Amino acid sequence: MAQRIHGGIKPSEITPEGAFFGRRELLKAAVAAGLVGAMSDPGEAATIPPNGAFENLKKWPGSGDAKPNSYEDITTYNNYYEFGTSKSDPSKNAGTLKTKPWSIQVTGEAEKLGTLTLEDILKPHDLEERIYRLRCVEGWSVVIPWVGFPLGDLLKRFEPTSKAKYVQFFTLADRDQMPGVRSRTLEWPYREGLRIDEAMNPLALVAVGLYGKVLPNQNGAPIRVVLPWKYGFKSAKSIVRIHFTEEQPKTSWNMAAPDEYGFYSNVNPKVNHPRWSQATERRLGPGLFAAKTATQMFNGYAEQVASLYTGLDLVKNY
Repeated sequence: MAQRIHGGIKPSEITPEGAFFGRRELLKAAVAAGLVGAMSDPGEAATIPPNGAFENLKKWPGSGDAKPNSYEDITTYNNYYEFGTSKSDPSKNAGTLKTKPWSIQVTGEAEKLGTLTLEDILKPHDLEERIYRLRCVEGWSVVIPWVGFPLGDLLKRFEPTSKAKYVQFFTLADRDQMPGVRSRTLEWPYREGLRIDEAMNPLALVAVGLYGKVLPNQNGAPIRVVLPWKYGFKSAKSIVRIHFTEEQPKTSWNMAAPDEYGFYSNVNPKVNHPRWSQATERRLGPGLFAAKTATQMFNGYAEQVASLYTGLDLVKNY
């Protein structure tokens, strides 16, 4: 059943309930709302490749030069509590996730609101491959070649109003598909948020693949956010709702443990987690005793993002 959409949207712009599961009708409604351009046939919309492999990807010139982790590393060592709390649980349990059809609601302080299919989201964007290094809170880092496009390019399509100071992302929470949602580990659905200027930074990525292939379920299929200067849990997976808001939104780990996880969650070697140091890290890979290296401020992306936090106390605002 279609959910109610708030924020002053005109009745004519609301996706009809009967169209929620109908791709053709959804596309027509999106065209009427101005979210996507008119097309002669909905079949022309871009799609996730049925063979699971992207072709002719552009290589982003700003990618790092570190050697990526193996595909096995990045698909078998995952944090995705909806499928279990062990790092190996998601790869074992995420096969129950159904990624077709997929839709995303857009709500809140923006001019263009409604419900889009994944095809609607992808159509106007050229996909590219970006190699990013991400850091996990527990002290491990990984290097992943993501497939996607800038998050800011997506958010601008919805024309956020002057009241939209933040954007919030909601992950699917389906007890039937996600065994971890039956637990009380976190308050579901999983949610994350950014200031608008953070979300518009060119480093922020909407990812739909990795290693030139469609995202595996355990890595956040079919669509997720990647924020390389923040800890990995900030990058919302399997997104079903984007909400623009004037107030700083709630985020799942800050709700669960505010003394351990702040809203910003920028990689900062000077701010230790209460139970471990953040000053060093190990690269995920073979062996349990990989050499430690010094953690870099903003995970090595200070040149691109430090200006976002000028005048902000990054110890207090961890």
